[in-house]
Amino acid sequence: MERIVAHYYIETPLAIDHAAAVLAGEQSSGTFVNIPGETEELKRRFAAKVEAIDLLETVNQPAIPGIASSGKLYQRAYIKVSWSVENFGSNLPVMISTLQGNLYELTQFTGLKLMDIELPLSLTQYFRGPQFGIEGTRILTEVYQRPLIGTIIKPSIGLSPAQTADIVKVLVDAGIDFIKDDELLSSSANSPFAERVDAVMKIINDHAHKTGKKVMYAFNISDEIDNMQRNYDKIVQSEGTCAMISINSVGISAVKKLCDLGQLAIHGHRNGWGMLNRHPLLGIEFPAYQKLWRLAGVDQIHVNGIQNKFWESDDSVVKSIESCLTNIAGTHTILPVVSSGQWGGQAPETYKRTKTTDLLYMAGGGILGHPAGAAGGVKALKQAWDAAITGLSVEEAAQQYPEFAQSVAKFGKKV
Repeated sequence: MERIVAHYYIETPLAIDHAAAVLAGEQSSGTFVNIPGETEELKRRFAAKVEAIDLLETVNQPAIPGIASSGKLYQRAYIKVSWSVENFGSNLPVMISTLQGNLYELTQFTGLKLMDIELPLSLTQYFRGPQFGIEGTRILTEVYQRPLIGTIIKPSIGLSPAQTADIVKVLVDAGIDFIKDDELLSSSANSPFAERVDAVMKIINDHAHKTGKKVMYAFNISDEIDNMQRNYDKIVQSEGTCAMISINSVGISAVKKLCDLGQLAIHGHRNGWGMLNRHPLLGIEFPAYQKLWRLAGVDQIHVNGIQNKFWESDDSVVKSIESCLTNIAGTHTILPVVSSGQWGGQAPETYKRTKTTDLLYMAGGGILGHPAGAAGGVKALKQAWDAAITGLSVEEAAQQYPEFAQSVAKFGKKV
């Protein structure tokens, strides 16, 4: 029987092999005390196994509360633990409960983080994964050989449908590829969802009929499941191509239900990510995280950005992008969404570090706050990526491209 393998980064005051065995027992057939029903035959079939232990440094202070060390020493290590897929089958929520459940509560650990997951072929073949992914998103937007250039409607909340449509008109005329609702807006008092879809899609459809370019707009459908379904259907009826979901807020079962419909590209917004990842010895790392959402069928997922406005390091962002682009047998790759304080100035470093144009590169203020308006902002981002791909520095690009030079003058202090 195939097995799923989880990689953890742990810290404990106990012997590592003992702590790892506690984790394996708690997350499979064992409990805090021996029980009659846990036979050797049952354990052979259903018990988790500690596959590997790689000892790291010892520290004097615990990362998080747990058992106190009598010697005031805490050992860190990487461990691998495996489970038979028989334990949960194709049930994603139970699989997540196995990999990320009560183990975080175990007092034997003063640090524990899920770093990565090795998925067996039976799972990657069972789950369809992204219906569109990178290739499908490019087909829907007809953008090739460069990143998709996108933006977020700002102000995030408070605009009426007509005001939103006015901004969309400026953006589509400027040649934008992708626009999305902010995660704070789904259906508000002055912007009911259906009315916003009608107003925005009239602009997008009219533009597509005139020019042949269909801009992708990600409407935020995050809500109760029945309302999400209703809003999804509204986008389809209005000839839209994308829906956005706050994946941490609605949960993996709700996301998978919508992904399984397969008519719209699903833009996965990871707001709330910081509480899952910000502590170095608690939570989950992005390589594992994106695999779970890729199984559920998300087509696009946020990865933060180089020189971003948040806490995440550039190295972490690069690792996240690379993990999205890594092939998993039987599934499409998932499109990394680069965002967070982005403007064209980060494009050269982003390309230098990742060597890919398979990105959705989104700038909110970097487009809408451009000195020449949104049209200048869109043009400046395209210029920035032309420069990045041809190897120009920010300074060289500013000498060659006037709109990009205006961006440098306004935003350049952030580089």
